[in-house]
Amino acid sequence: ELAEGLQPGDLVTLDGPLGAGKTTLVRGILRGIGHDGPVRSPTFTLIQLYDTKPPVLHADLYRLKSAAGLGLEEFECSHVLLVEWSDRLENLFDRTLSWQIEIGFGDEGGRWVSILPPSRYSI
Repeated sequence: ELAEGLQPGDLVTLDGPLGAGKTTLVRGILRGIGHDGPVRSPTFTLIQLYDTKPPVLHADLYRLKSAAGLGLEEFECSHVLLVEWSDRLENLFDRTLSWQIEIGFGDEGGRWVSILPPSRYSI
């Protein structure tokens, strides 16, 4: 359902510990948008672009201290931005305007997911 409403200019941040499922959720979002090819974590390449409708930029900032200078802002209006390890974004984007997703480990090997919509949505 989240994938269906995403538009260029939307920022989706994904946070949680290693192995929690951030890239798996990105894979699901991309499938929801219509991408049927492979989705790999861009841990080493940092950014992966997908020519979908809408176009998607997937960034994994795990290896960085800061995303400053990476150029993510250049894609802000033309792509949906899916960003793992969003604490590295610092103040590049207004977080109140983003979808903020946090994934964690629950009891007995389960997981929990928290989704905070952008401030333009009322809950």
